[in-house]
Amino acid sequence: MACSRPFIPSALLLCSSMLLSASVAAQAPDYDLIIRGGTLYDGSGQPPVVGDVAIKDDRIVTVGKVAGTAKSEVQAKGMAVAPGFINMLSWATESLIVDPKSQSDIRQGVTLEVMGEGWSMGPLSPEMKRQETERQGDLKFPIEWTSLGDYLSYLEKRGVSTNVASFVGAATVRVHELGEGDVDPTPAQLDKMRALVRQAMNEGAMGVGSSLIYAPGSYAETDELVALTSEAAKCGGMYISHMRSEGDRIEQAVHELIDISRRSGAPAEIYHLKLAGRSNWDKLDTVVKKIEDARAEGLRITTDMYTYTAGATGLDAAMPTWVQAGGLEAWIERLKDPATRARVAAEMKQPGSDWENLYYGAGADKMILSGFKSEKLKPLTGKTLAEVAAMRGKTPEETAMDLVVEDGSRVGTVYFLMSEDNVRKQIQLPWMSFGSDASSQAPEGHFLKSGAHPRTYGNFARLLGRYVRDEKLISLEQAVYRLTALPAANLGIKDRGALKPGYYADVVVFDPATVADLSTFEKPHQYSIGMRDVFVNGIPVLRGGEHSGATPGRVVRGPGWNRCP
Repeated sequence: MACSRPFIPSALLLCSSMLLSASVAAQAPDYDLIIRGGTLYDGSGQPPVVGDVAIKDDRIVTVGKVAGTAKSEVQAKGMAVAPGFINMLSWATESLIVDPKSQSDIRQGVTLEVMGEGWSMGPLSPEMKRQETERQGDLKFPIEWTSLGDYLSYLEKRGVSTNVASFVGAATVRVHELGEGDVDPTPAQLDKMRALVRQAMNEGAMGVGSSLIYAPGSYAETDELVALTSEAAKCGGMYISHMRSEGDRIEQAVHELIDISRRSGAPAEIYHLKLAGRSNWDKLDTVVKKIEDARAEGLRITTDMYTYTAGATGLDAAMPTWVQAGGLEAWIERLKDPATRARVAAEMKQPGSDWENLYYGAGADKMILSGFKSEKLKPLTGKTLAEVAAMRGKTPEETAMDLVVEDGSRVGTVYFLMSEDNVRKQIQLPWMSFGSDASSQAPEGHFLKSGAHPRTYGNFARLLGRYVRDEKLISLEQAVYRLTALPAANLGIKDRGALKPGYYADVVVFDPATVADLSTFEKPHQYSIGMRDVFVNGIPVLRGGEHSGATPGRVVRGPGWNRCP
């Protein structure tokens, strides 16, 4: 390259542009971000060390003592630095469409939402799309996808703050081919259902998820579930289940899950392990032994849980599944018939012989009504079923049926069913991970139209604050392991869940001394505290405790993605 001033000695012939380029190159930062001086909990479960984390683009580059410069630095002295948390049971399927910021989870350190408890957002037939659109409540949106893979890509393209993943729902596949009736598939129909599972696995599903206390998922027999799960197993996927019973028949339900794992060849996980109903609280040791025996046999059986003594679902869990055959609309029509109502009321008052009766397990005074579609009924939010029955001068059973008919929905309900002692014991199980079993919300807009279970805002912070720091049930390093590396390994994710070079930069910075849940059953819409910074794929989503508005979340696909035979 020729310079414009030839009288300069040849040894000094450097163009000004070349000098500028060299100067810029010399000053270019080595990294995009360095988190300095934090107490590093790397996800392995080993004791923490003080050090730095360097990030470039979307990956962790160096962990330990980091030299060099970065475009920005975060001082983390006295703070815990950990991999982003994995929510093993998320119902953010709809809330992320309406509000992509995922605030209630991001503010607890969740960077991956795993969805698909029995029902997934694909595959959908035209009739399923029509029904789901008509059944929408406060959150309304067009259904612009058909397959599960399309749905996940739809979220990513629109922009979401967290990463997203999903199981394919066994009930979704069933409804796609059989509708919502209590029928068994023909061999040809079962083949189509298996093909749908293979398709979903190729699209990145984590495996097959089932929810067996609710119609129509409850209509699936064990052989059907084995057939579907076998397809997932061929693709490296797992089986995960809200078992057929968490109460009176929990031993048989655990046996079924283990049998499905053994016969299909897939690892299996129990969703939100619990012992529901006071008469079942003493069965925890028996359940744990069954799981331990299966693990000793070589089966990989794991569990997850939420950190509360109440569950949340709908009034469908208070009524027998036979009355719900054919779907919501058919259920409502049946509840208008006096003879049917009398039969349903009688069955609600006794343990379900072939269905999970949460009404019997909790009682009307331990059931909080939390979600209505009807503006007329929304003032009842937060009241117990017993209180509403007294207001109306009717029995709780009749009131429950009336509310379903009047609201045209399953009516969101919180059931107090579990023992605090069992919650504490379960947290200490080494193969236990954690899931909110809730959507990700914000105390604003459409979300304030309904109540919420406090697990929506506090499940992970409650673990770290109450049970780790205050009660010292497990160490912080063990808690981080079971929020990160353990679920990542169970899901077959190889590059998330740890502070390691080459891993995606999902990183959280929080104060172990102050992290806590504030949400209560009386005032649920309250963010947790103590989480300071959250980075998703290297992008700051939470900075100084405030949401940045960034939506860098990506689809995290399962081991069968584009490789399922």
